Amino acid sequence: MRIISGIRRGHRLHEFAGQDVRPTTDRVKESMFNLIQSYVPSAYVLDMFAGSGALSFEALSRGAEYAVLIDADKRSVDLAKRNICDLRFNDICEVRNISCFDYANICDKKFDIIFLDPPYNKGFIEPALDAISKNGLLADNGIVVLESDNTDFRNEYKGLEMLKQRKYGRTYITIYKQAEDRE
Repeated sequence: MRIISGIRRGHRLHEFAGQDVRPTTDRVKESMFNLIQSYVPSAYVLDMFAGSGALSFEALSRGAEYAVLIDADKRSVDLAKRNICDLRFNDICEVRNISCFDYANICDKKFDIIFLDPPYNKGFIEPALDAISKNGLLADNGIVVLESDNTDFRNEYKGLEMLKQRKYGRTYITIYKQAEDRE
């Protein structure tokens, strides 16, 4: 796993050993960033299931302003912190060991990009989209970038409007924005 583009292009990231964690492949990550490239410069990023932090680090490398990485798993938080130090992103990145749902309830910030890449088929997507929408985490022109597989949720969601959806093998990338008719 590596940074594909930007100021840290080519930098290898620390990643989990074994098969129990599913990182976003470089191919999917590059395609995802091609879809959202106009949103990245100067963006405030929230990574709700951060894992190693690869999606946030790619955004920071490409010009995002600041990133908040959230993960309930202490191993993920420790790995993300190692990557932050190696990338020298200490001043533009923070990591929190908290569930994304708890964070959404206490967060007083708005984000331009929210990455949502939860473990597949665990029922996290709809509650996470609900937390984003109900807690007003998106900035006015912000987007949610959902990564899911071909058996998981990837449809319209109340309070959010689907902008784009692309399929890469078994992986779907779905981009949402706030719905015009939100209440």
